[in-house]
Amino acid sequence: MQFAMYRFLVPTCNGRHACKSFPSLQVWYQFFSTATNTLPFISDGFGNESRRVDIGHLFQSCTKLHHAKRLHALLVVSGKAQDIFLSAKLVNQYAYLGDVSFSRRAFDSMPRKDVYTWNSMVSAYVRSGRFREAVDCFSQFLVTSGLRPDFYTFPPVLKACGNLNVGKKIHSWLIKLGLEWDVFVAASLIHMYSRFGLISVARKLFDEMPSRDMGCWNAMISGFCQNGNAADALGVLIEMRSEGVKMDPITVASLLTACAQSDDSLSGILIHLDVVKHGLEFDQFVCNALINMYAKFGCLGRAQRIFYEMEVRDLVSWNSIIAANEQNGEPMTALGFFNKMQLSGVKPDHLTLVSLASIIAQLSDAEMGRSVHGFILRRDWFKEDVVIGNAVVDMYAKLGAIDSARTVFVRLPVRDVVSWNTLITGYTQNGLASEANEVYCMMQECEEIIPNQGTWVSILPAHTHLGALQQGMKIHGRVVKNCLYLDVFVGTCLIDMYGKCGRLDDALSLFYQVPRCPVTWNAMISCLGVHGHGEKAVKLFKDMIDEGVKPDHITFVSLLAACSHSGLVNKGELYFHIMQKEYGIKPGLKHYGCMVDLLGRAGHLDKAYSFIKTMCVQPDASVWGALLGACRIHGNAELGKVASEGLFAVDSENVGYYVLLSNIYATTGKWEGVDKVRSMARNRGLRKTPGWSSIEVNNKVDVFYNGNQTHPLCEQIYQKLGELTEKMKSLGYVPDFSFVLQDVEDDEKEHILKSHSERLAIAFGIISTPPKTPIRIFKNLRVCGDCHTVTKLISVIAEREIIVRDSNRFHHFKDGTCSCGDYWSSNLTLEAFESLVLTKFQSQKHVPIWKEERPEVLRGGDDFKVYRIYPVGLTQRRALYTFRFKGDADFKSHVESNPCVKFEVIFV
Repeated sequence: MQFAMYRFLVPTCNGRHACKSFPSLQVWYQFFSTATNTLPFISDGFGNESRRVDIGHLFQSCTKLHHAKRLHALLVVSGKAQDIFLSAKLVNQYAYLGDVSFSRRAFDSMPRKDVYTWNSMVSAYVRSGRFREAVDCFSQFLVTSGLRPDFYTFPPVLKACGNLNVGKKIHSWLIKLGLEWDVFVAASLIHMYSRFGLISVARKLFDEMPSRDMGCWNAMISGFCQNGNAADALGVLIEMRSEGVKMDPITVASLLTACAQSDDSLSGILIHLDVVKHGLEFDQFVCNALINMYAKFGCLGRAQRIFYEMEVRDLVSWNSIIAANEQNGEPMTALGFFNKMQLSGVKPDHLTLVSLASIIAQLSDAEMGRSVHGFILRRDWFKEDVVIGNAVVDMYAKLGAIDSARTVFVRLPVRDVVSWNTLITGYTQNGLASEANEVYCMMQECEEIIPNQGTWVSILPAHTHLGALQQGMKIHGRVVKNCLYLDVFVGTCLIDMYGKCGRLDDALSLFYQVPRCPVTWNAMISCLGVHGHGEKAVKLFKDMIDEGVKPDHITFVSLLAACSHSGLVNKGELYFHIMQKEYGIKPGLKHYGCMVDLLGRAGHLDKAYSFIKTMCVQPDASVWGALLGACRIHGNAELGKVASEGLFAVDSENVGYYVLLSNIYATTGKWEGVDKVRSMARNRGLRKTPGWSSIEVNNKVDVFYNGNQTHPLCEQIYQKLGELTEKMKSLGYVPDFSFVLQDVEDDEKEHILKSHSERLAIAFGIISTPPKTPIRIFKNLRVCGDCHTVTKLISVIAEREIIVRDSNRFHHFKDGTCSCGDYWSSNLTLEAFESLVLTKFQSQKHVPIWKEERPEVLRGGDDFKVYRIYPVGLTQRRALYTFRFKGDADFKSHVESNPCVKFEVIFV
């Protein structure tokens, strides 16, 4: 092998090539000197006398790999390659230039090796990140060399340890050789144990050291910082000061990182004062750490001031200030710093491009994204670092170009667990939960990829979106097995999954088990809100404040949405005011959208419109969409047209808004308006999103579309629906054709209503699951009012609890009632209601609608009450009537004074 390598090297070394590589060697060589570090030369033919060349200078001149190969060839043909010292330098030189394979070839060609040579080879592997080979080389050193390792051998080997058992074996060797208390070795041991989380063992070693240098103090401080123990790291600093040891830049950088991780801004500022006091404020390493710390605290002004005051800025400085702005939601400023960096002549590296990819995603600049992708491809950086490939996948996913993200992912030369997590998250964030689940299944087939915390956080929202409760519960089992369920992010995703899959009790139980942070509280408040438990959401918010947890802008979005779902108008307005006055949170578009939804749902359409006109920011599609949806509920076509004009001005490509406006016109019988709106949508190439409902039975998710005829159990499903419809009609059910948005005959309208996807899914659930067990349905659109009434009746007939999650909230149907606060009630006149009662009981005699005593209050909020009344004289087949109306006036006088009352009829 030795001669084969020489044959490969020697042809590259002739006079012409060697002179090109080393201008100082424009001579012909005469190889007979016995000197170690010099080579003699004779005349070059131009009258120059022979002279000697310093080999050390030649090594310093090797800045590229082909230079090192030519120098190697020169040493081989001169006979100097047998020199142990020069061979060791070659090993190191190849490693520094990034080719550890040639380091190994040079090492293997040496006829004899000393400890320094073995140390060089081990270090070469470690510098190249090939830790397993480093440990194998160390083992070979111990077994075959017959040499005794010294204290230079162990620090790189300890750094290369891939698991704790290997680290402990090496520690045993150190004790056997008596090298444990060398300060350099001891510091490496502290680093090793800290890396594996055994910070108590590291601390014991530190305390038992007979003497410590600066490296040992820094190792202990860094160890605590790595394990999130900022307080203990600061404690070591106090000990260090008491022994008269001053901080150096490495100490400062470790402590500032710890302060940033623990969100301890006070300690960070105090350390900054110490930095100034000790004259380290202009140290480049310290300045970079300060920029990163202040960025984590959100103090961009301070971070930028430090950057501008730096006397010398390196690539790390530029990367730090770019990342600081990118991570704090200032993509334009970050892009400005990137441009300045280019103008200053500093070339970007992998980390620069990672930040730049995120900046482009925030700016939604697809063209620039393609430019960055091309820049990376031209430099072939995908092969060098998987991190940059992951960043490009994430960039395309956030730009909505999920197919491009998938293409980049497939072409990555190496994929780690982060690569898979990124693609799964991309699909989930783009509403493609089924595709996310498909990628997750593909990931499970890769034995070398081990799912981590990020995997669960990526896939659980996909299961939540699909309503795949059983699959989510399987992941919960794996998380418990791996002891990750107490992780705050995984725990929050599990809470959200259970809450949004209809298992609110399980979500609450988990909420009180896992560590709680603002994100966890937000998730639980949101879950209570979508289930219609507005009062409980408000109470949980108060508990959050009592525990000293500071709410953020997302907290108030969840809280205002909860108030909207439950009709708590007064409370919603109160918390909107508190958010600004007490917590200094400036309302965003989501907060404004929740307020418009809150007012609009409660029937305050004019107030909602006035609220929009007084907004401090330009309303977006969510705000106008909330008003348009409220107009749909309350049948206000005139204001609906105003809302649609504002909506189409900011988002003319969302087909859902055209459907809403079309529905408003259809409900009021304005078919010309319906045709006009549908024509507008067609002219823009927009198609209505088909309605579908899913149900999970026996770990399989079945999806039903409106009018579905392709299911294997189609015949039984429609047969069951026919039976249910007959029973409902016998109880007085009359189809509400206002929810059929086609101008067709009544019998066709009834067939359309009967074929709605949620009814098909419910019928399938009834015939496919044991009697009296809950049925969980997930629908991509809003539940129509007629299906809402039908589901209440089915819950009584089938004696089932039916849980329906639509695009907006949960509906819990049980014993003929719904948890939604009866927002889906029909508007009928009092006379029509009496007629319905008389028809049901087949009596020609007028039947009083209420007893004389005050009716029972079922539920309600600030602006409405839901009452229960029983007609008199009906003892054997009782009828239960539920009324919803605003105000707290006397029930009887309210009904008498208002010819149109909002109510729902439930017969039991």
